[in-house]
Amino acid sequence: MGYKADIFDVIVVGAGHAGVEAALASARMGAKTLCLTLNLDTVAYMPCNPSVGGPAKGIVVREVDALGGEMARNIDKTHIQMRMLNTGKGPAVRALRAQADKYLYQHEMKKTMENTENLTLRQGMVERLIMEDGVCKGVITKTGAEYEAKAVVLTTGTYLRGKIIIGELAYESGPNNMAPSINLSYHLQELGFDMVRFKTGTPPRVNSKTIDYSKAEIQPGDDVPRAFSYETTEYITDQLPCWLTYTGDETHQLINGNLHRSPMYSGMIEGTGPRYCPSIEDKIVRFNDKPRHQIFLEPEGRNTEEVYVQGLSTSLPEDVQKKILATIPGLEKAELMRAGYAIEYDAIVPTQLWPSLETKKVSGLFTAGQLNGTSGYEEAAGQGLMAGINAALKVKGKEPLILDRSEAYIGVLIDDLITKGTNEPYRLLTSRAEYRLLLRHDNADLRLTKKGFEIGLIPQERYERFEEKKAQIAKEIERLEHVSIKPSEEVQQVLAEAQSSALKEPMTAANLLKRPEVTYPVIQRLAPAEAPLSETVSEQVEIQVKYAGYIDKQLAQVERMRKMENKKLPVDLDYMAINGLATEAKQKLHEVRPLSVGQASRVSGVNPADISILLIYLEQGKLAKIAR
Repeated sequence: MGYKADIFDVIVVGAGHAGVEAALASARMGAKTLCLTLNLDTVAYMPCNPSVGGPAKGIVVREVDALGGEMARNIDKTHIQMRMLNTGKGPAVRALRAQADKYLYQHEMKKTMENTENLTLRQGMVERLIMEDGVCKGVITKTGAEYEAKAVVLTTGTYLRGKIIIGELAYESGPNNMAPSINLSYHLQELGFDMVRFKTGTPPRVNSKTIDYSKAEIQPGDDVPRAFSYETTEYITDQLPCWLTYTGDETHQLINGNLHRSPMYSGMIEGTGPRYCPSIEDKIVRFNDKPRHQIFLEPEGRNTEEVYVQGLSTSLPEDVQKKILATIPGLEKAELMRAGYAIEYDAIVPTQLWPSLETKKVSGLFTAGQLNGTSGYEEAAGQGLMAGINAALKVKGKEPLILDRSEAYIGVLIDDLITKGTNEPYRLLTSRAEYRLLLRHDNADLRLTKKGFEIGLIPQERYERFEEKKAQIAKEIERLEHVSIKPSEEVQQVLAEAQSSALKEPMTAANLLKRPEVTYPVIQRLAPAEAPLSETVSEQVEIQVKYAGYIDKQLAQVERMRKMENKKLPVDLDYMAINGLATEAKQKLHEVRPLSVGQASRVSGVNPADISILLIYLEQGKLAKIAR
């Protein structure tokens, strides 16, 4: 028998990387928020790789920070190593990656939640939603507690009907032998949600004391201070190294000889796995021409001997895993502490969501994270933040915050999910963003801080510092465009040292900076600013000046696409009644219900001819007549 437990504005179900961002955002925006989690000891738990960031993902972490989220601040406090990736390439693909102390990361995030005003953190397993006339009004836990709310955010990760698989062994479980959530998954299906079965995996963990590091290559962190958050001022300097080793012929022969015992190939695994993070057995089969594969040995924290064997994700039987480890240089005598495993789980088909991450079927119900078919802590955090923001805005009776594809990787991620769907765990890649020169690691604050301030997640003092930085950038760019550098002997000497050709006639400092080999410090020697600028300001000046032509081209593309985004489509449009649309287009448009012609053009199965027909109907004013 149930009982009335409490009333909240927003309830967040789950406290993984999506749940913590959703709950913190909602509470910080003034909504009375409850975060319910299966286990209070696993808040912000890292069941897979103990790291944050990397290509595209690291930029998402910066975006979360620019909007007022927590992931960046938390990893800055708790990492054991930090590196900037792709430093030899252009700014569009540079990204920060941190190795986490996974236990300290959890501890700090839980402490932050416990000390946040308007936020209640509670242990409990949600089994049903309270429904009234198609509207979600709260949740019911396994113990019968009924919590009422004006909005609910589901962030259940890989727990819905979770099943762990190791070799011939399979049992119901969440990650790392934690309790799965069974009834909530069936309840969502009862409500009419289309669900899919996905799979992900994790590698074995080994004891650091039993690794021979002399046979591996050291991978140190950067020796310059790095941080994800724009607010971080204190840096961790005593970093721990990671190590690189490789599989070899013996490893591959052993895996090939045991494929019949792999659940992936025996038919035990039903769920679809992530293409961009394959298991070691999948890599050996798919890339059988490669003589070796990279294996990174990553410490899981400062106060544990567990080492994560990155690159060796597997669901082969435990005895085979031990034999595989013994074939890898440095791991010949490694002691297995935790076996790798595959986990299957239920996810919601994400085309059932609006851009706000509210579900189309149930008003007041939002979903975020792996439940929406994504993989990765960063993708989860980005969605959780947006779902929490939009749940709080809905409670306040305000319009949702929607990020455009040209504004953020988070915008790309959500638009891809709700418009195209996904038939495998979705991973964010730089190649998914058509405007990636605009969506850089260095400019996340310039893109999103104002939005974070307007919704109440960025405090006044931080916003004023941001405005000052913006003004300094604009002022310095304007100065460089007007300062003329003349071809004196001193100038030619400086240019020669920079391996740049001599000046033949006067040139503005801005035009000189556009030369690939000329950096902002070179310009400072030739035409110094009145007062020295911070590194972050000078970095922005150099990038904005040097890449101005390319940036302008992308901005022009954005403007052209914006015209399509501004052509709004009725939500209740009856696509079946539009003559000339291809049958597949009618079905897909009916399913997705795009909000604009721009979104319609990105729906899988909709071709340019279908878009032309929609535009004709729109221009002739016929669409309103065939709305349902």
